[in-house]
Amino acid sequence: MKETPTDESQPGEPGEENNAESHYSTDPESFIPLTRRQLVEACLEDGHLPAEDHAVYRRFARILTAWFHHEMHETAESLKARYDPLNPDSDLWIKTGHDDDSKPGGDEIEDLFRSVAERANYREIPLEAIRHALEESSLIDVRTTVDFNDFERIVGFYRGDTYEVRESKRLFRKIEQKVDVLQRVALLLHFKDADYFAAKSGRRKKKAEELPFDPGKIYFYFYKNVPKHDIELLFPNVEISMTLKDRLLFGVPAIGASVGVVLKALPRFLIIAGVILFFTMGPEAAGRLGVNRETVNNFMPILAAVLALVVTLGGFAFKQWDKFKSKKIKFQKTVADTLFFRNLASNVSVIHRLVDQAEEAESKEILLVYYHLLVNGNGGMTKEELDGSIETWMEKKFGRVIDFDIDGPVANLQRLRGTGPNGEEIPLLTITDSGHLRVAELADSCRILDQLWDGIFDYSES
Repeated sequence: MKETPTDESQPGEPGEENNAESHYSTDPESFIPLTRRQLVEACLEDGHLPAEDHAVYRRFARILTAWFHHEMHETAESLKARYDPLNPDSDLWIKTGHDDDSKPGGDEIEDLFRSVAERANYREIPLEAIRHALEESSLIDVRTTVDFNDFERIVGFYRGDTYEVRESKRLFRKIEQKVDVLQRVALLLHFKDADYFAAKSGRRKKKAEELPFDPGKIYFYFYKNVPKHDIELLFPNVEISMTLKDRLLFGVPAIGASVGVVLKALPRFLIIAGVILFFTMGPEAAGRLGVNRETVNNFMPILAAVLALVVTLGGFAFKQWDKFKSKKIKFQKTVADTLFFRNLASNVSVIHRLVDQAEEAESKEILLVYYHLLVNGNGGMTKEELDGSIETWMEKKFGRVIDFDIDGPVANLQRLRGTGPNGEEIPLLTITDSGHLRVAELADSCRILDQLWDGIFDYSES
């Protein structure tokens, strides 16, 4: 779910701090910003469900959550098994005869990652949005470049698009700046193999051991509160350099100071050239530069002065270069600190976090659908009417506008089914010929879920 901004400027629309064309969707999100327990209690606080059914509804929510936890555990295990050969942090080093020698493809991992992220109500980040971020100014005043050719695939998802007010420096004063922020960002980055990086030209050519990442591997990253215009900083191969303004601030004073040193040293350089001519081409040639035998006799003090000026000029140049390097290190530290405090997980930890969020999201959607059908005349609403009812309820009760995903929870309730006393099949939700939805009564629903649990490990000697 996306909180509707209280100011006049919407994410993706022209405003004081956002005048670039947005590559992100401006539609309300599907995310429900409540925990399952908060959602259950909010439903019961309505007073539409009889008090004697409150405990039963809580029991239904608890067993439903446990069921989906079991299902999503299988999803997590499947994704982890496929990811392990491409995981840069894998701790499996022993190969046995039972291993599957076929290397998993990145396409399969990408499809699973995409499926889990979408089930957790995440939206995909267009690659064009990342490219666009490289062109935009950000809170960190650096010039950044990312070589997208280093990757086999780039997949990004976000959830929560809102504004934050942050403090930044402009010349000698601090100003408050409104920043468009993605509250959660999940990335899949699949690097190309070592041969690709060894074949690159110039300073970009690197051996595998020189790279800050493992070539050929897949990296998962999970961050919080990432400004849209800083999203390129999340890439491990981002290159940071100084802006034109910083180069001018260092270069202009250096040139100004060096000109004075050079002008002061120039007459002495002419004397040195004259002395060289004196010994190679004779006094007449040296005389054209004003050098005579007396000048040659007093040459050593002049040479010492020139060497002192050269050392001074070299020291000044080194000092300017050292300032440049210090500023660059400071920039890199700022970026590192920013990412450190916004990083929530990486690699396998991202899988666990996304799977948990998908489990949470689908459970909350089902609980909302079930509750609203139960208290609003069970069997009297179509999918479209139920969808609108839930969205209205969320807006009135919590002041949040969401785009509720009705198809997912309806399909999940339909496939959860048990058997009645006469052996008949009973689903948690049925759709009548007229398109109206009906759910099983609370007690029957708990029995159906209990039957499903009993059948998970159906073992017998026969």
